[in-house]
Amino acid sequence: MSISPFFLLSSEKFDDYMKELGVSLATRKLGSLTKPTVTISIDGDVLTIQTKSTFKSTEVSFKLGEEFEETTADDRKTKSIVTLDDGSLTQVQKWNGKETTIKRRLVDGKMVVECTMNNITCIRIYEKAKGH
Repeated sequence: MSISPFFLLSSEKFDDYMKELGVSLATRKLGSLTKPTVTISIDGDVLTIQTKSTFKSTEVSFKLGEEFEETTADDRKTKSIVTLDDGSLTQVQKWNGKETTIKRRLVDGKMVVECTMNNITCIRIYEKAKGH
């Protein structure tokens, strides 16, 4: 089962969040300009999250509650775990003694993504592709 593609509609504090992650200025500039498309699909007990943009595309497949290795769009090598909590897909990424949390949930047909690291929280809202 595939959940239709979502396109980035709005983004708050994304540059602050990337800065907190340790992302370089050049990569932050590109990241801020990019409007990614996110597709989540489920095959049995394996979830796949595809993120596509003109800057970089990533894909991760995992089982809920099982740790996996991930290389992020900004080239961090993380150990990640995703759980389902109160209707939110909650992803925790850990690397070099650091940690960030990404929560994805559906609200009124839109996907709300909340990225938190330390005291910085970024909210990105994605809208379903038309015709899906």
